[in-house]
Amino acid sequence: VQLQACGGGLVQTGGSRRLSCAASGRTFSTYHMGWFRQVPGKEREFVAAINWSGTRIVYSDSVKGRFTVSRDNPKKTVTLQMNSLKPEDTAVYYCAADGRSLFRTDSDDYDYWGQGTQVTVSS
Repeated sequence: VQLQACGGGLVQTGGSRRLSCAASGRTFSTYHMGWFRQVPGKEREFVAAINWSGTRIVYSDSVKGRFTVSRDNPKKTVTLQMNSLKPEDTAVYYCAADGRSLFRTDSDDYDYWGQGTQVTVSS
């Protein structure tokens, strides 16, 4: 599966941003999908994950209550709605796909990655 993320940009503190990830390939609905983010000089950080059917969702503690992940299997998209943004949310955001059966949140378990989209939150 190939992934392409978009929707990044500059937003003020307290604002909102919606990231989308479009997938190609016929088997999108069988993949667990995750969002991760990375700041230069730091390790990639888990943000949110949604299982193949959308029935299981996990968030990192740092975004819980502010971010919402969803997916539309027929449209082959996964979305990350980010509200109440903070300067510490500034990062490059990546969507990723995991085709294995277990639902996991470790970036090492994800096989396919999009190119990343920059989100900058100004204070």
